[in-house]
This record gives sequence, C-alpha cells and structure tokens, in this order.
Amino acid sequence: MEFCEYITPDWISSLASVVAAFGVFLAFWQLRISKNIAQLEFEDGLAKEYRELAANIPTKALLGVELSDEEFQKSFDELYRYIDLTNEQISLRQRGRINKEAWMNWLSGIKSNLDLPPFKRAWSEIKGKSKSFQELRRLESENFELDPKSWS
Repeated sequence: MEFCEYITPDWISSLASVVAAFGVFLAFWQLRISKNIAQLEFEDGLAKEYRELAANIPTKALLGVELSDEEFQKSFDELYRYIDLTNEQISLRQRGRINKEAWMNWLSGIKSNLDLPPFKRAWSEIKGKSKSFQELRRLESENFELDPKSWS
C-alpha cells in the first residue's frame, strides 16, 4: 500500500483550511504588532518634540520660579509653542491617536506645567488674546478630569 492511498481529498482540504487559518492569524498578529510599533513611534515623536521645546524654555520656568518681565517676554514664544503642542496632544487624544497610557502621562505633565507660574501666566495671556486652543480650554474647563477621547 502506497502513502498516496492514505491521502484523501477531504484530508488535503482540511489541512489546507488549517494552514490558511493559521496564515490569516499570523498576518493579523503581524499587522497588530506593526500598528503598535507605529503608535509608539508616533507618541515618541511627540515626546521628543516636547523635550526639544522644553530645552528652549528657561530652567527656572520649568522649576516653577517666577520669571522677570524681560525673561518672560524672551520665553513667551517657547511657552506659546508649548501651549500649542499641548492643544495638539489633546486633539490627538480626542481623535483616538494617542493611547490611554501615554495620555495619562501627558495629562499629568500638562496639569503640572500649567500650574507653574510662567506657564500659567503665558496661558492666561494667550487665552485673553486668542480664541484658539479650544481643546485645551475645554480640558481646563472640565478640570482636567474628562478624557478627550470621550468628548465625541
């Protein structure tokens, strides 16, 4: 009796189905890993942008020390860019582009920074002179408690 006699078309068809199902699972798993890596790279890019921006903000502002009027005016552009980046982060979370863990870390930093006198002063001036930054305005009005992703 030859080996070929034991292989029936039904058996081959079943084996092919199992192999195909495994291939679909493997492709799905690989796509999911690729998506997670892309998500992390995207979030890391924003974190890098924050670090580069923070490098241009006076250290004493980051430590919560009041800036003189002259120091504040020299730093205002960087503080404005920080507010703009913060608003973008909120918008990205609202659109589901930022995962919950990264958002919670960023939210903590946003709250901490906006409590520092130089940032608070800059944000106050920006709010008074501009109608922009609606996402940050809303987050602040909700006392930083509601996840922007739930806003819809």
